[in-house]
Amino acid sequence: MPDRPGDVYGGARRGRGSSSRSLVTVVGVVVLLIAAIAFANRGDDAASSGDGGGDKAKTSPTAASGDHLVTTKSAGIPSGFPHTEEGAQSAAANYGIALGSTGMFNADQRHAIVNAVYAPDVAAARQPDLDSAYTSEKFLTNIGLDKNGAAPAGQTFISRIIPVGTKTKASGTDSATVELWYTSLFGLSGDGSTNPVTESWYTTTYQLKWTNGDWKVTDFTQKDGPVPVGRDQKASTADDMSKAVEEFGGFTYAR
Repeated sequence: MPDRPGDVYGGARRGRGSSSRSLVTVVGVVVLLIAAIAFANRGDDAASSGDGGGDKAKTSPTAASGDHLVTTKSAGIPSGFPHTEEGAQSAAANYGIALGSTGMFNADQRHAIVNAVYAPDVAAARQPDLDSAYTSEKFLTNIGLDKNGAAPAGQTFISRIIPVGTKTKASGTDSATVELWYTSLFGLSGDGSTNPVTESWYTTTYQLKWTNGDWKVTDFTQKDGPVPVGRDQKASTADDMSKAVEEFGGFTYAR
């Protein structure tokens, strides 16, 4: 996903010509396995779900494995994830969506997202670097936005990630390392756009810590792919893409 910042967010793109530490930090976030989740929920989960009991079949590598929904939010972002391996995976997926959203380009929304997603001490330490990266006039110009992070008249700014799967690399009582594999849409849709909407694939590895009753991000790394083979499909027009983003709302809860 070239030329865009990232976080949480979780989800990011690199600004052209920048090698600063702060921009690299953002890049890894914003931006969002043929081997999906191998974690299988056991019988005690089935019994608590009120489905009449009986053991659930183990999850297939290509099947959805989320079983515990959360119903609370912080700054519009799902919160209150279970203190379990699955809870850490769900947190990583939802935090990645928030960090890869257009909200990161608005100061008030960015502060709310960072405070909701990161552990408190990490949020305080990284907020200045994120603010600097997301308000860099050179960076904003490179991706087609004005100095306030707004799209040109008649164009729609799109920054959205779509989780494909999560995988736990390591877990402890109060810590977890989770990989989030996702595809992302980023760019400007509309007549005259110099940065058309493109699709990219990444895997971000989140370090999570159980803090104040929830999973929070303490660090992350990002790498390209896995990238599937593209099909021979004709790209949509700028008008169709703008309408799609306006008419198809993004998901507020993943997994």
